[in-house]
Amino acid sequence: MYVITGGAGFIGSNIAAALDERRPGSVVVCDRLRDGVKWKNLAKRELIDIVPPEDLFAYLDRQPGDVEAVIHMGAISSTVEVDADKIIDNNFRLSLRLWQWCALHKVRLIYASSAATYGDGAQGFDDDARSSTLAALRPLNPYGWSKHLFDRRVARLLAMGEMSPPQWAGLKFFNVYGPNEYHKAGQRSVAAQVYERVAAGESARLFKSHRPDYKDGGQVRDFIWVGDCVDIVLWLLDTTSVSGLFNCGTGQARSFADLAAAVFAALGKKPKIDYAPMPESLREKYQYFTQARMERLRAAGYGKPPMSLEDGIGSYVRDYLAVADPHR
Repeated sequence: MYVITGGAGFIGSNIAAALDERRPGSVVVCDRLRDGVKWKNLAKRELIDIVPPEDLFAYLDRQPGDVEAVIHMGAISSTVEVDADKIIDNNFRLSLRLWQWCALHKVRLIYASSAATYGDGAQGFDDDARSSTLAALRPLNPYGWSKHLFDRRVARLLAMGEMSPPQWAGLKFFNVYGPNEYHKAGQRSVAAQVYERVAAGESARLFKSHRPDYKDGGQVRDFIWVGDCVDIVLWLLDTTSVSGLFNCGTGQARSFADLAAAVFAALGKKPKIDYAPMPESLREKYQYFTQARMERLRAAGYGKPPMSLEDGIGSYVRDYLAVADPHR
C-alpha cells in the first residue's frame, strides 16, 4: 500500500487519484478533513483508510511490511503563514521523523520540497543537492525556509553516511495549478482565481509590478499542470533506482498576463485585465521570476514533455472548472 500524507490536499489528492486508478484500494491517506470541504477531493476514491496526522506513526508501526512507499505531501503550505514554530513542527520535524522511519523499515520516500527554497532566484534554480550549493540559497518566507532546512538536513545525513530510505526523492514543486485546489481559498493558483472572476463576467485582476524591469503582468513563473507533477511521482515509483532532489516544473517561464490570456481563451472571451497594487507586506517576499532547470530529472531518465500553459489551462477550464463537479 501507499501512504500519502496531505492526501486530501491539492497535489496529494491528485496522486491518490492516479494510484487508485492504477490499483484500486491501494492508498492510505493521512490528513485532516476539517471543515467538510477537502473530503470532496477524495470522494471518488477507494481508500484503505484515512489516518489523522497525530496517529500516523502508530499506524505505520502496526504494519511496516505492508507499506510500499510513503509519499509525503503534507505541510503547512501557505507562503503567508507567519507562525514559524508551527511551520517547523509540521514541515521539518515531521519530515525528519518520516525519513528516519522509512530508513529504519526500508520503505521508499518521496517528499515535497518547493521552488520557494530558491528565494528571489539570485542563485538560480538549479536542483543541485550538494550541501555547499544548498547553503547559498536564501528563501524569502518561513514556508520556503522550512522546506530548505529539510533539503539541507537530507544532504547532511547522506554526506555523513547515515541510514537512508532505499529510494528517496525530493520534488521542488514550482507553480502548480489544476483540480482539487479549491479548499485553498486565497492560496489557490492564480489560474483558479482568474477563472472565477472571468466566468462571472468580470475582468481579471493581477498585481502591478513594483520593479522597473518588469511591466504590469510581466512577472513570470514556471506554471506546471498538476497532472505533470503526478506523472513524475508515478515515474519515480516505477523507477526504484532513481533517488535525488529534483525540480518539478516545465523549464519554461511564462507571465501572469499569459496565464490570464489563456483563461480568457479557454472561455472564448477577449482578455480584460486590471492591475492592483501589491500589498506592502508582500513586496520584499515576492518572486518576479522562477524557471525550473529540468536537466537532472531528464538525465535520470524521465522523458515525458510537460503540457503547455495554453493546453493545461484549457484542460483545467474545460474538464474541471466549468463543469458541475470540478473534482478529480
